[in-house]
Amino acid sequence: MVSLSVGIMLATSLLHALPEAFDSGADVRSLFATLLGGLLAFFVLEKLAILRHSHHHEGDGHHHAHGHDAHQAGKSGWMILLGDAMHNFTDGILIAAAFLANPELGIVTALAIVAHEIPQEIGDFIVLLNAGFSRLRAYVFNLLCSLMSVLGGLLGYFTLDSASGLIPYVLVFASSGFIYIAVSDLMPQMQRRATVRESVPQVLLIALGVAIVVALNHAN
Repeated sequence: MVSLSVGIMLATSLLHALPEAFDSGADVRSLFATLLGGLLAFFVLEKLAILRHSHHHEGDGHHHAHGHDAHQAGKSGWMILLGDAMHNFTDGILIAAAFLANPELGIVTALAIVAHEIPQEIGDFIVLLNAGFSRLRAYVFNLLCSLMSVLGGLLGYFTLDSASGLIPYVLVFASSGFIYIAVSDLMPQMQRRATVRESVPQVLLIALGVAIVVALNHAN
C-alpha cells in the first residue's frame, strides 16, 4: 500500500491537480508561492509532531513517577485522534475542491487520499492500542475521526462553490501535501528495504499507481 500510494499521490499531484490549477488562469507566481508555502508548512507540521513524540517515550532514561508513562501514553493517544480528525477534515475539503474543479480530478484525488489513509489509519489504530485504548474503543474513535472527512467535504463543497477563485490554490496546497508525504515520508521508508527482492515489487507498485491515475484520466 505504501508503494502504491506513492505512485498514485505523485501522479495525482503532477499529472492532474497542478496542471488543473495552472490552467485555471490564476496568477502563476501566486500558485508557486502557495506550493512553496505548502511544502514548508508540511515540513513544520511534521517537525512539531516529531518533537512532540520524541519529548517523551518509554524507557527514556529519565526518572518519572509511577504511572507517568501510562498517563503520557494516554495523552499521546488523544493527540493522535485530534491530529487525525483535523487531517481528515482537511482531506474532505481537498476532495470537494478537486470535484468542483473537475470530476475526473476529484476521483483521482479521492483515490490518492484513500491509498495513503489506509496504512496511516492502521498505524493510528496500533498507536491507540499502545496508548491503552481497547480494540473497540480505538476502532470507534478512529471511525469518528474518519467521518470528519465527510464534514470537511460538505463544508468545502458549499464554501468553495461560492468562492471558485480559491479552488486552484486549494489544489496546489493539496498537491504540496501529496508530494511532501510521498517524497519525505513514504519513499524514505521504502529505501530502507534495499534488497532486490523487495525493491522490484516497490517499483512495480509505484508504476501501477501511476498507471491507475493515467488510466482513470483517459477513461474519463
